[in-house]
Amino acid sequence: MQVALNQLSTHLQKGVKPLYVLHGDEPLLQQEAVDAIRAAARADGYTERSSFTVQGAHFDWSGVLAAGGSLSLFADKQIIEIRIPSGKPGKEGGAALQHIAQEAAGNEGTLTIIMLPRLDRATKTGAWFSALEAAGITLQIDPVERHALPQWIAQRLALQGQRVVAGEEGQRTLAFFADRVEGNLLAAHQEIQKLALLYPQGELSASQVEQAVLNVARYDVFKLSEAVLSGNVVRMQRMLDGLQAEGEAEVLVHWSLAEDIRALKRVKDAMNAGKPLPMALRENRVWGSKERLFERILPHLGDAALSRLLQSAHTVDGIVKGLKQPDWPQDSWQALQRLGLQVCRVCAGR
Repeated sequence: MQVALNQLSTHLQKGVKPLYVLHGDEPLLQQEAVDAIRAAARADGYTERSSFTVQGAHFDWSGVLAAGGSLSLFADKQIIEIRIPSGKPGKEGGAALQHIAQEAAGNEGTLTIIMLPRLDRATKTGAWFSALEAAGITLQIDPVERHALPQWIAQRLALQGQRVVAGEEGQRTLAFFADRVEGNLLAAHQEIQKLALLYPQGELSASQVEQAVLNVARYDVFKLSEAVLSGNVVRMQRMLDGLQAEGEAEVLVHWSLAEDIRALKRVKDAMNAGKPLPMALRENRVWGSKERLFERILPHLGDAALSRLLQSAHTVDGIVKGLKQPDWPQDSWQALQRLGLQVCRVCAGR
């Protein structure tokens, strides 16, 4: 059974279940969820904990199965935690996880927590994950997206008795905070805690936040896609500046921009051939937040504009590989900024 992360606290108030499976790429939120489950379990008498980390295909699962099959002499109840950083337990691991799922309900006194990274669709429909999902509680832990980050910060401040000023000034303060910690939720958490140490409970001014919060953003080349397809020029330029400062390879940044352009072209060609937009998106493996952005962009995106973007992407490909191109900046990052700006404008319908 699936439980939303924001419902975990309510769920745990009713008592812990024998099996929990947490999967996602946000370490802070996953750790907080595990801590909450542990705390509820300890309150329910689970006093012993064993931890296993699955490294490689040759991991010995016999120790995990043995731990789950026998209670400690000194504790009535135990917690067994299994971390699988790769998300790929292998053939033997898959069979072991299915066995754990089958035994979960009848294995009284043992609480099993399995921690996984973000899983693709094929893995989530596989036999071992399906067995775990059917037998236990699964929590999908998604990253806090940029548009939701100001509200997340405000909620975390409220938990420690602090808040920003009301109105537009407060919104600008939260946006400033979000810009400084984007892509680095653990750092955001630490900066929020720092505000609790620096200032008393109550209202925080914009200057207090600005003076305290460091620029700890971590820019992800794949998040650049979201900024560009949203037509958000300011965010796109900030992310490119951040990627350059972090030493990201120009060729990877160009690949990200060019791949979005090529994907738009493939889906548009399918639509021109008579396929409905949902079918064209599915066939081209466009899912999630990018699917929603494509649905907004494609109805007003013309073939001529797409052709110009493809030509620009080809031009910038040469620049990042050291070729000179007339009428274009010779600096790779300046050329990437120009290409990103073109895509932003087209996606925004300008």
